[in-house]
Amino acid sequence: MNTTPKKTIRYSESFKLEIIRCIEEEGFSINTVRQRYGIAGGQTVQSWIKKYGKNQLLNKIIKVQTMNEIDELKRLREENRALKLAYAELSLEHKCSEKVIELADEMFGMDLKKKYESEQLINLQKRGK
Repeated sequence: MNTTPKKTIRYSESFKLEIIRCIEEEGFSINTVRQRYGIAGGQTVQSWIKKYGKNQLLNKIIKVQTMNEIDELKRLREENRALKLAYAELSLEHKCSEKVIELADEMFGMDLKKKYESEQLINLQKRGK
């Protein structure tokens, strides 16, 4: 097994503080500073920000929603769950129907599937009108 030893880079305290200053005072993003100074670790700068108590510099997602939006989201999630359940039941029913037709074809030596599919198509067309 050929493994190369992992390269560990140690940054000085003054370097870390300079990076945080660039983000805080000059308005650079964390990714920009990482690229500019060649900092490879994905969480390295974030850990420095936390270490020096500058949590306000970390990217945060703030979600603002009204009660109506929250209720609508709950309703849509419930509807989505109900639709998934209905789809699963219909899918199972369809597979069972196909299997019954397949077995009937074998037992009676007829091609019932074509007849069944054409009747289904006619029924769908009637519903569409």
